[in-house]
Amino acid sequence: MRIHRLDIEAFGPFATPQHIDFDQLSSQGLFLLNGPTGAGKTSILDAICFALYGSVPGARQEGKRLRSDHAAPGVEPRVVCEFTARGRRFEVSRSPAWERPSARGRKGYTTQQAKTLLRERIGGTWEEKSSRNDEVGAELSDVLGMDRDQFTRVVMLPQGDFAAFLRSKAGDRLDLLQKLFGTQRFEAVEQQLAQQAAAAAKEVGENASGLQMLLDRIASEQAQLGLSGATGEDAPGDHDGPALTAGETPQADNEDPEAWLQVVEEDVEAERKRREAAATEAETRSVRYAEEFKEAEEKSLRHARLAAALQRKIVSELAAPRALENREALAKHRRAAVLSGQLDAVGSAARKVEAAVERVAKARGKLAAAGVATEDPTVALDKAKASHAVLQARLPDEQRMEEIAGRLAAKRTEETTQLAAAAKATSLLAQLREEASTLESRIEPLKPLAAHLADRERDAASAAELVGIVARYSTATHELDTLNEQHLQARSASQDLRQRWLDVRELRLANAAGELAAALENGKPCAVCGSADHPQPAAAARSALSLAQDEEEARQLFEGSEKALAELAGHVSAAAQVVAGLAAQGGSLDLAEAKASLVAAEAAALEARKASTLLAELRGELEVLSKRVAQMQEEHSASVGAAAHAASSVQLLQEQCDALTAELAGLRGDFPSLRERLEALSRESALLQEAVDGDQELEGARHIMSEAAAALERALPESGFATAEEARRELLSPADVVGLEQDLADFDAEAAKLDELFAGEDLVLAGKEASIGELPMPESERAEARLRAAKAAEDARSAALAAGLAGKSVDAIRRYRAEYRSLAQAAEEPRRKARVLAGLAETVRGAGENSYRMSLNTYVLAARLEQVAAAASERLVAMSDGRYTLQHTDAKAARGAKSGLGLEVVDEWTGQHRDTSTLSGGESFMASLSLALGLADVVQHEAGGVDIETLFVDEGFGSLDEQALEQVMDALEGLRDGGRVVGLVSHVAEMKQRITSQLQVVKGRHGSSVRIAEVVPS
Repeated sequence: MRIHRLDIEAFGPFATPQHIDFDQLSSQGLFLLNGPTGAGKTSILDAICFALYGSVPGARQEGKRLRSDHAAPGVEPRVVCEFTARGRRFEVSRSPAWERPSARGRKGYTTQQAKTLLRERIGGTWEEKSSRNDEVGAELSDVLGMDRDQFTRVVMLPQGDFAAFLRSKAGDRLDLLQKLFGTQRFEAVEQQLAQQAAAAAKEVGENASGLQMLLDRIASEQAQLGLSGATGEDAPGDHDGPALTAGETPQADNEDPEAWLQVVEEDVEAERKRREAAATEAETRSVRYAEEFKEAEEKSLRHARLAAALQRKIVSELAAPRALENREALAKHRRAAVLSGQLDAVGSAARKVEAAVERVAKARGKLAAAGVATEDPTVALDKAKASHAVLQARLPDEQRMEEIAGRLAAKRTEETTQLAAAAKATSLLAQLREEASTLESRIEPLKPLAAHLADRERDAASAAELVGIVARYSTATHELDTLNEQHLQARSASQDLRQRWLDVRELRLANAAGELAAALENGKPCAVCGSADHPQPAAAARSALSLAQDEEEARQLFEGSEKALAELAGHVSAAAQVVAGLAAQGGSLDLAEAKASLVAAEAAALEARKASTLLAELRGELEVLSKRVAQMQEEHSASVGAAAHAASSVQLLQEQCDALTAELAGLRGDFPSLRERLEALSRESALLQEAVDGDQELEGARHIMSEAAAALERALPESGFATAEEARRELLSPADVVGLEQDLADFDAEAAKLDELFAGEDLVLAGKEASIGELPMPESERAEARLRAAKAAEDARSAALAAGLAGKSVDAIRRYRAEYRSLAQAAEEPRRKARVLAGLAETVRGAGENSYRMSLNTYVLAARLEQVAAAASERLVAMSDGRYTLQHTDAKAARGAKSGLGLEVVDEWTGQHRDTSTLSGGESFMASLSLALGLADVVQHEAGGVDIETLFVDEGFGSLDEQALEQVMDALEGLRDGGRVVGLVSHVAEMKQRITSQLQVVKGRHGSSVRIAEVVPS
């Protein structure tokens, strides 16, 4: 990678534009970067790093500090670097984020975001690659083959850091080497191995715990049966048994767990057989005593049931007269119930008449409250519908009037805009003439402006593009509002169609009763209630086929409106995406501010263009100015003509709007618009319709009432009742009917049960026993028999339970024994794995059998340090006249400290190995510089062999004597082999005399500046 040029403006200490031609500096392969302290030598290196990576090294990478405090408030900080890498030539321009002055910004400033532009020279012309920060960063990282940290270590050698590294102890070098070579992944390997070893040890411990738990459970089963050793003292692992710890075999110290398990299983099996024999004997005794008690208890129960039956027979004979009265009341109720339908019909009709009268009164009250006075609601309803139709027909005229009003406002705006443009053109004409008259006196000040012509034109194009985006954003916003309004109207219409569909479906469902009634035939049962009598079938309002067709048509209309609504929703979504896209490009910016920015950018571009033309040829610029004046005159004439045309359109549209307003004034009446008057008519029509429906309902209810009363009068003679009131008195409530029927059923059932009871075998036997004097056993004797049988049953249950527990213990011990064998066998492989992982983890972290106490991370870094020392020795041999070389050492450190990162100096003159801290100041500089160059070689090799043609070496030359400086310079001269360029940063006066090609940084009150000088040796 070779750097060709660097342009800096408003960056670091450099307020004004600075241009550095590295091709000129590199003509001799070695140049000196010098200047007073604080002048900005390091800022030049920062500018290169910022251009390539978007940030600067170390603590200076805070972006807000990059802009020069000396620069004018409106000057944009900028760095441009042209370089060649991998045979391709690039130019990267970067501007950090900065606070730009703005009248609308917070506290007078607005944040200008960072900008990046990458161009590549192809076929003799520059072609733009990207202007996105992330894309440029990815492209440059691929081309350079290094990240920022590697670049600063390889290209900008921080020699002072390596002097401290050279003098530090072996253990202190770990952090710096790890930072340089990024070996954190090896530390991760160490941690992962430690975690795996811990997990394996945990698994072994869990296995041992499981084995001991099984032995404890077997001992517990033994203890539950009360056998020998029931306390668990003989269980392996508790007293004499195995200590089941991680990594050990689960065997007892003095006995085999398997033998112990065998003995326990045999003892528990013998105990189970003994308990089963005892349980059989107890069960036999319990059965004998239970049969004796059962026989005595059954005899006592027979005689008790006989006494209870005799008592129930007496109660039944006393209840017979009341049952006869209940049968007569139920018979009368059933005869009156035949008339219940007619009686209910009369009552229902009367309630309907009352409800209809109330509805008519409410409807009349609503009309009065609304101020609608009419004697005949039907006539008034027809009149309101006719007026509604007339107003509905004139709605398009009102909409057209609103559209004309909108166009009128737009034309007025256009007229104002054109007049403003004409005034602007007049002002610009005056400005151009003034510039032409003062052209001669402004040649020198315009030279800096001419150098930035391309930037100003690019800013003007960006500003013009932004104005266009703002205009398109305004149009897109208006279109989105229109689509939203259309979507709202379509949704309202769809909801109305849905309601109409639901109304037709409700009407069809309500008409279902009439359809069923039409299918009834006299004498045949109804499909709903099963009755063969059909006194009053419901009448159908319309045919089912007609209603079904209406419902289908209404459904299709609703579904069609839903599809149209979905299509409109898609248009709204698309328009919203367009608005969001324009807003993301800055379309939401205020139009006036965008135009102001455009005017400012165009003025700056025009000024730079005039300056460039003046510097080229004064007469040509004067001619261009003349053409510009003529062009502005034409623009002024065009603006005046457009303003006149807009004024004519305003007058014509105003006349059309006034004419439509006059036509619609009479139809609006006292309402602001036809729509509002239509809404008022709709509300009035709804109230009139409600009144008409109420009158019709009242008339129908009265007719039904008269028919129900006539049907009741016809049915009374056949029922055996003289009047309707007499029939109503005999009617019983459903609860009374159910109660009487239940009482009669209970009486009849009790009589049947008594007959069946006295015919039963138990009562017959009890009667015979009573007749011969064979009475039941006394209660005290039965209690003794019960206690005797209960005790025998309890003894049998206890024996059976004890036998069952013994059986479960046998099964559990056999299961635990099988689990113990399986778990012990499965533990062999985890224990072996745990031992291997534990040893490996100890070794890689520098413990255990690792005698050097060198971790894996340290081992890798030691190999890197060995490579760096070998590469550095090639440089140090030349600088020290063949005396010194650097050598990596992994000798064991004293007192058990970690080893592996030792570094020593070999004195080839004496053959002695010395610690690096024993070097003198000049020798330390040469050694640390050699380390820096050696590290650059190693990192360059790791970065894929990237060819580094430009190097910077920072400071430290002041500690060398004349001979050492001569040797160091010879070594640096050798770096130029193959076309490499080396830049030295130094204050040493002798180097200023030796190196003729110099980049000098000059410090001033208003910022620093740079200059390239060719110094003649004295």
